[in-house]
Amino acid sequence: MYRNSIRLSFILLLTALLSGCVYWRLLQTKFQLNDFDEYFSLIVADDLTWHFKQPLLYSDDFIYLAKLQPSSILKEKSGEKWQLLFRKIDEQGNLIKPEVNYFFTLKFNHQQKLTDLSLSPKFLKMAPPEFLEASLRSLGRGDIFESKRQLKVSADKMLKISAKLPKKTIILKYLGPPLNKTEEDGLEVYFYRFLLQTPHIEEGYEDRAFSDLKLWFDKKTLELVKFGGRFAGLKLRIDYRDYQQIDTDNQASL
Repeated sequence: MYRNSIRLSFILLLTALLSGCVYWRLLQTKFQLNDFDEYFSLIVADDLTWHFKQPLLYSDDFIYLAKLQPSSILKEKSGEKWQLLFRKIDEQGNLIKPEVNYFFTLKFNHQQKLTDLSLSPKFLKMAPPEFLEASLRSLGRGDIFESKRQLKVSADKMLKISAKLPKKTIILKYLGPPLNKTEEDGLEVYFYRFLLQTPHIEEGYEDRAFSDLKLWFDKKTLELVKFGGRFAGLKLRIDYRDYQQIDTDNQASL
């Protein structure tokens, strides 16, 4: 009994140390964001690729944080390519036909360190590259809230840009009609639900298979002014008015 209790204590201690290493690497990555161009680059084509010049995060870190497996893993000469595929579903959880989807691609080198994160073209219709770049560059200025596992950037610290906001007609062209529509603070809110294709999710985290998206539109201009969603455990919210000196928050959390 005594020996078993020691063994259990050792396992718990080891787990705590391992999880601590994950958040230490996340913290160090956050520090790298303070010198964005030294540690990262962005490549914009049909998709957007965030390249890590001095990668710190491991593939096991992703599994630990997301609590699930990627949709697919492809072996490459440089390492591995993982894809997370999100497919649009209706109220009953059935896949929409013709299929509507978006995906994230993660590339890991032979040391299993994350070197590239790519966002598919359809995702960029909701979050244009100009705004994503400003958000990523602003994350280094953010504040960390450990209890909530959240990184938050206040509006006054956000980089300001002059890019045009996405239009509702364009987004509907690519995403189709929403699951439902509501109103909030004078804005029209569209709600979408996508299902992550994954072979395994850790018990107790089954809801992470669902990717819920909320899009806030200005009724007069039909512009997308706010975007929020959750993606395999990552919660992301971008208020595009932050770039126009509006007092709101841009935040991401796990």
